Amino acid sequence: MSTSTTTPATTPRSGVIVTDPPRADLDDVATLTDYGVATVHEALGRTGYLGPDVRARQDGVKTGGTAVTVLCRPGDNLMIHAAVEQCRPGDLLVVTTSSPCVDGLFGELFATALVRRGVRGLVTTTGVRDLADLRAMGFPVWSAAVSAQGSVKASAGAVNVPVVIGGEVVHPGDAVLADDDGAVVVARNRVAEAVTAGRARLAKEDAARRAFREGELSLDRYGLRDVLAGLGVRYLPASPSGQEAIG
Repeated sequence: MSTSTTTPATTPRSGVIVTDPPRADLDDVATLTDYGVATVHEALGRTGYLGPDVRARQDGVKTGGTAVTVLCRPGDNLMIHAAVEQCRPGDLLVVTTSSPCVDGLFGELFATALVRRGVRGLVTTTGVRDLADLRAMGFPVWSAAVSAQGSVKASAGAVNVPVVIGGEVVHPGDAVLADDDGAVVVARNRVAEAVTAGRARLAKEDAARRAFREGELSLDRYGLRDVLAGLGVRYLPASPSGQEAIG
């Protein structure tokens, strides 16, 4: 599995529950959610994407919230139980483990408790289970696996500390967005920047969309003919036999 699940070296790896960290503005998070994961990722210089291993487990759903981060031991979901208490409306739970684990650490009972607290979804490098129930209750999840494998509750981890997923650091209170394209994190201190950059990105895409509908080619709009020429790419007419003359 390619997903990184380590925490920064300066972060305590166990026995820490940080309470009430500062959170990104929820109105700005809502705006970024509307923009979508791919747009925000591109607008911020192709950063923040949490990797292809974290996949949507439902179709056509997008959400965004402020991160409550959880670091568990493999096969142990004790710290998710501890994290529930730290959640408040507008949060999104982000769970990883100290080494790779795709056991089903999260299921419908957790979701029931989190819905009561106004949590908007789950992003995890682990597995989830009770998937039919999660879909039926409308609690969206993004995970590395679906697994019925159960877990224990025996090892200390951490809540609301920085964690790393897909090479990106997620701090508690950061904006985390998720949709069919995956999940992306926006650092709390970059959320306002992301709103502005995302708006500009959407305007650029709208202009390109109109141009393409009118027949303009992306090769011309983006100046890619010069790129091809610079790489030595040539246009060759087909021979009468239909075989290109390569050489």
